[in-house]
Amino acid sequence: MTTAWLTELARIYPSDRLLALTAYKTRPAAVAIPETQDEVVEAVRICHKHDVPFVARGSGTSLSGAALPIKDGLLITLNRLNRIIKLDPEERIAVVEPGAINLAVTKAASPYRMYFAPDPSSQSVCTIGGNLAFNSGGAHCLKYGMTSNHVLGLKAVLADGEVVILGGDSLENAGPDLVGLFVGSEGLFGIALEVTLRLLPKPELYRTILAAYDSLAKAGDAVAAVVASGLLPGALEIMDRLAIQAAEAAVHAGYPQDAAALLIVELDGEAQQVEEEFRRLKPIIEASGADAIRVAQDEADRLRIWKGRKSAFSAVGRLSPEYLVNDGVVPRSRLGEALTEIERLSAAYDMRVANVFHAGDGNLHPLILYNGREAGAYEKAERLAGEIMRLCISYGGSITGEHGIGIEKRDYLPEMYGEADIEAMHRLRRACDPKEIANRGKMFPGSEAPSHRQVGMHPLEAAGVISRE
Repeated sequence: MTTAWLTELARIYPSDRLLALTAYKTRPAAVAIPETQDEVVEAVRICHKHDVPFVARGSGTSLSGAALPIKDGLLITLNRLNRIIKLDPEERIAVVEPGAINLAVTKAASPYRMYFAPDPSSQSVCTIGGNLAFNSGGAHCLKYGMTSNHVLGLKAVLADGEVVILGGDSLENAGPDLVGLFVGSEGLFGIALEVTLRLLPKPELYRTILAAYDSLAKAGDAVAAVVASGLLPGALEIMDRLAIQAAEAAVHAGYPQDAAALLIVELDGEAQQVEEEFRRLKPIIEASGADAIRVAQDEADRLRIWKGRKSAFSAVGRLSPEYLVNDGVVPRSRLGEALTEIERLSAAYDMRVANVFHAGDGNLHPLILYNGREAGAYEKAERLAGEIMRLCISYGGSITGEHGIGIEKRDYLPEMYGEADIEAMHRLRRACDPKEIANRGKMFPGSEAPSHRQVGMHPLEAAGVISRE
């Protein structure tokens, strides 16, 4: 591999911000740690000039392998581009850099009683750039939508080094929705440099109900009943027995550990409207076959309920240090049926599956537990994950709700889309990235995957031009 591109990068980045990754497997040729937008742009232009693939990375919370480095490529980490450049409460917008933390935006807007609506479980660490790349949602996406519903405009560098401005600071932009095109593109078009976000007023009142059931199917049917009533809750979430037990052990949220499933329903908005909706909601939950119903008595109680849900993914690590996170979608009308089938598959494969998901939009997050020290266990977990993906497709759903395709789900793309559809995606990608160097190997089946190999000392490291990680 030529070192010319690394030599050029070394003219921009000091040695403590340009790392040669020599001690680990599955690593790129180098890591650039930009501190300015111009450094990002120059790095991309050098990569384009020398045909070097690159990957943009924030906090690395991607659950589909989409932020994995690429063999002989450049990893561009964006954590130091974390400024909130502008916050205008009158216009209800925030302009931020891609490394800004999701929750930091809400904290900055909080004195003005504003907030940023997308709330992934990882919101305390995930970045806005990552949210944009995967069109992240969160617990309240049923009512408030995904990241794409809250991005008004962005400044980005495309894979050929061109800097573009897409959208603006208004909901009323004319012409093609290029912002909507960029959001969710998994880094295949380029790198966002600045993002203009829409802020919302904080709800005046929350009413939160926790209901326990003796089966996942009943909880799923309860979701269908709530939606069929015409109510639009801020959130509708389900956790199964394994997730309940793990979350309770981790954060002591007061969950009933003998329940087979928990349903969290939250209403929010203006006080009078919420109280009226709550009067309609409570009888629906009472008639849904719940074994126990708990209404949050105050804000502390509400936050305790949500702390358990938000901690569920990490808490499952108490049950198994190794687990495979899946992400698929089914129509809400078939949610109970899908959960029953996942239980059957879990038994057939003799593998535990913890279910934590956004029930309001049918977004399933089965966590497949396995023992990595057991020969073939990971491959078996992957086969089970594949069956769940095909289940989602057969029910008229999707292979991803918010985690993206990345590396993990590339092979299932042709099972969901036809050849003409995938070719159209390829043409669109090549229009923005003719050399296909931006996040190469992700999303599309048959594309080059990141390498797993051991590398030795790089010659530029030996010369002291770049540093060792």
